[in-house]
Amino acid sequence: ETETDKYEDMKLKNLQKDKTLLKNLHTGLPNPPSGAIKCSLIKGDYLYFHYGCDGQDDRGWGCGYRTVQTLSSWICHNCSPPENHCRPVPSLPEIQHALVTMGDKTDSFSGSREWIGTFECSLVLDHFYDVPCKVVHVRGGGVELEHVAVAELHQHFEKHNSPVMMGGDRDNSSKGVLGVWTGDKGSYLLVLDPHYYGCELDRTELQRRGWVAWKRVSSLDQSSFYNLCLPQTARLLNVF
Repeated sequence: ETETDKYEDMKLKNLQKDKTLLKNLHTGLPNPPSGAIKCSLIKGDYLYFHYGCDGQDDRGWGCGYRTVQTLSSWICHNCSPPENHCRPVPSLPEIQHALVTMGDKTDSFSGSREWIGTFECSLVLDHFYDVPCKVVHVRGGGVELEHVAVAELHQHFEKHNSPVMMGGDRDNSSKGVLGVWTGDKGSYLLVLDPHYYGCELDRTELQRRGWVAWKRVSSLDQSSFYNLCLPQTARLLNVF
């Protein structure tokens, strides 16, 4: 089997997965109720991975894995990776196995229900797709979030276009960030929440229920620190 054949097989697997997962969940979402001073969004397509979307019930521990899968799907759709890294989005067992193989986790991690965060996300994207990540630590408090996090996100979306993984300590729920809005009434993040579990709903209903939404930065837990995993994808981007 040639490298071209392997690549075509992988593209077919991705197309089969595309049929069951929603693409670009934020499309058509209204802007925040605030006059825009600056707005930066991802460019390109991604798939919405969430609890149980592949038949594995990972409620209570799998949100970080699902966000990693969403970021991976964006890389698959929008980047031109080296031939040996043209592969489908990794499954939860594949992510765990990779972290064990690279020495970040012990053997007992495979098959466990241990969660992962932004640091593991950076390792996984580098391992499977040769995409390095910048991990930014944002100390708790409104000033740090409003200035440090917002500035980093504007710069990231303008240069790299890719979605971001966000997590914290007190607020330890993994979330994807698809955009940032600086307005005359404060800043907002476009948050993709992987915690949905249930039958497949259409985009409009998922938006109505808030699984993707503009969230005021001031509504985040002000006593929690946050980490951002920013995939450094500029050198791999296809032309938009």
